[in-house]
Amino acid sequence: MVRFLTAGESHGQGLVIIVEGIPAALPLTEDYIGAQLARRQRGYGRGGRMLIEQDRAHIISGVRHGLTLGSPIGMTIENKDWVNWQEPMSVGPVEAEVKRVTRLRPGHADLAGTMKYGFHDVRNVLERASARETAARVAAGSVSLRLLEEFGMELHSHSIAIGGNWASIDGPIDWQQVEESPVRCADPEMAGRMMAAIDEAKEAGDTVGGIVEVVATGVPIGLGSHVHWDRKIDGRIAQSLMSINAVKAASIGEGWESVNLRGSQVHDIIAPVDDPSRPWQRDTNRSGGTEGGMTNGMPLVARFAIKPISTLVNPLPSVDLDTGELVQAHYERSDVCQVPPAGVIGEAVVAQVLADAFMEKFGGDSIEETRRNYEGYLKTVGPRKSIFGMGR
Repeated sequence: MVRFLTAGESHGQGLVIIVEGIPAALPLTEDYIGAQLARRQRGYGRGGRMLIEQDRAHIISGVRHGLTLGSPIGMTIENKDWVNWQEPMSVGPVEAEVKRVTRLRPGHADLAGTMKYGFHDVRNVLERASARETAARVAAGSVSLRLLEEFGMELHSHSIAIGGNWASIDGPIDWQQVEESPVRCADPEMAGRMMAAIDEAKEAGDTVGGIVEVVATGVPIGLGSHVHWDRKIDGRIAQSLMSINAVKAASIGEGWESVNLRGSQVHDIIAPVDDPSRPWQRDTNRSGGTEGGMTNGMPLVARFAIKPISTLVNPLPSVDLDTGELVQAHYERSDVCQVPPAGVIGEAVVAQVLADAFMEKFGGDSIEETRRNYEGYLKTVGPRKSIFGMGR
């Protein structure tokens, strides 16, 4: 099982990450993880926090001489803004009176969290509920991504809608162009409109959301399972995407679009096998690379919708935690739009799910053992008679 845990608050000393289940002898460096963290920090519409932090994951365990050991991988990411929050976020008691946050923000974890845990200060909730935690998830997902790359898989993402402006994409996506786009959009003309929508929202003290697509290529057929609800790869991916801050919907392939079509317009026809090295090809991929809770060998395509951020420069009406009386919601420094960096976060969480399903299928305590299992399996993927000499 490939899994991870994170700890840390937005303005605390830093973030802590533990990744477990990675086989031994996988090449892994801090520079590789740092490149993914840098991608998360870019994007049009980011706030002032990105000017402060220069995220760097420090590996403290599980790696020796550039290779994983098969033991848990421990990492830390320093919060450089901690220097300004040492008293409000002190681990120990402080003598000075620390100002409490009592103005609740609609759309955030403030109200539910303070009620659930019995807090009298919203900061106890908002610090952990902050999207700052996603830096830890990108670090953890980078380890899973490194594992997937070892077996020929790649993950990419792009923004397909921001502020009601939808990209028009015809043909293969130029991923380098996406990386160079301030909003991570493959449609240059629409990218300009997206940026204008972000500018308009910023001027109004408001925020905008959008939709992101994650694409994984090179994914083998058979990850996940049809036999139990919690092993279905679709459900695992959807849960991981829905766990990202501010995400309110997720779909696989043309999930949202397919509800208005007939079955003959939705399902991907399986082509006759004319090349034994490339069995089970499709001309379309409307199902997004999954069928029956398993990957089907086509690119895995997942989309998710991220709502406009709930912390507004021009706050919404709300109530005070102490009195229940009308107030303006609390404002905590934030972005105007989180759609561009959300793609990088989406890649990370999908990579973790795929890595978990991959190791579930192929196992192995070392990369070489996993490789033998994987390559042996690939020899069995094809028409039954051509492989086994008989039907089964």
